[in-house]
Amino acid sequence: MAVLKLLLWPLAVIYDVVMNIRNRLYDLKLKPSVSFAIPVIGVGNLAVGGTGKTPMVEYLIRLLGGSHKLATLSRGYGRKTKGFRLATNNDTAKTLGDEPFQLVRKYGNSVIVAVGEDRTFSIPHILDQQPDVQVVLLDDAFQHRRVIPGFSILLSEYSNPFYADHVMPLGRLREGPEGAKRADAIIITKCPANLSENDMMKMMHEVHKFSNKPVFFATIRYGEPQPVMNNQKPFVNRVILLSGIALAAPLKEYVEKNFTLIRHLEYRDHYFYTKNDLLELEKLIGHEKEGQICILTTEKDKVKLESGELREITARLPVFYLPIEMKFIGNGKDFDVLVRDFVSRG
Repeated sequence: MAVLKLLLWPLAVIYDVVMNIRNRLYDLKLKPSVSFAIPVIGVGNLAVGGTGKTPMVEYLIRLLGGSHKLATLSRGYGRKTKGFRLATNNDTAKTLGDEPFQLVRKYGNSVIVAVGEDRTFSIPHILDQQPDVQVVLLDDAFQHRRVIPGFSILLSEYSNPFYADHVMPLGRLREGPEGAKRADAIIITKCPANLSENDMMKMMHEVHKFSNKPVFFATIRYGEPQPVMNNQKPFVNRVILLSGIALAAPLKEYVEKNFTLIRHLEYRDHYFYTKNDLLELEKLIGHEKEGQICILTTEKDKVKLESGELREITARLPVFYLPIEMKFIGNGKDFDVLVRDFVSRG
């Protein structure tokens, strides 16, 4: 491992220099960037994947959706389409990407969902086609410097905080930890629910070496397993875990603590399951006595399993998903005030 780190170090140094030059050009306004008249809230991270961006976006939808017309905009990772796309009833996970489609299925007509690689192009299109939109939520846009969010939220995972990480390929950072200074609020995500005040203070001290902005702490709260299809049999405690997400370790740990985990079938992030995948899973289930095992999956995977050509096979299987939501530890109301104040000024 030490030899590998030594080999990767020069590449990490080169990558860091390139990203620093890029950010410096934006800071000096030598590379163009735009802002918008309506409130734009950016949600992102410094590391690659797995910090809880979608639960954060959903938190903002619940926080603001009752009083404002919202639109979400993301790149739509993993989708089979290109360019700007406004979600309609005909869209699927393949046309939008799994996470945007999850928002469509979960929040329906209460939020406008759009995808597009170029946010500077996509935001005007949203406002042109949906002129009643009052707030835009940008998902995974921290490094998309061409748009200047009015309020920027930086997420960092508790088990691997940005200040203790390295830039790629030595670590998981997309840019150096000094990038945290662009955030208006920093949230340490996926914390233990019993995180102590002392541990919070230690982490805040480390974060404040790079940014003096407010620091918050949040955990993931799981709900009771819910059937993917309406005709599912009752849930049983013995489960096969099926996941196609980044950093599945916290999910696996939760499942091991609360259920009897028989096996974990782990796929890459944004993986699109095939008919053969589910047929193999059906065979695996067939080796167990009927009614004594279930398949447990995530909300992100659920929307792929219940649509298209997979729907018929999924309907035959005892598939359940775990609802999740972000929950603040401690001063979450202060975060809500920050966001609402920003939107009210917009």
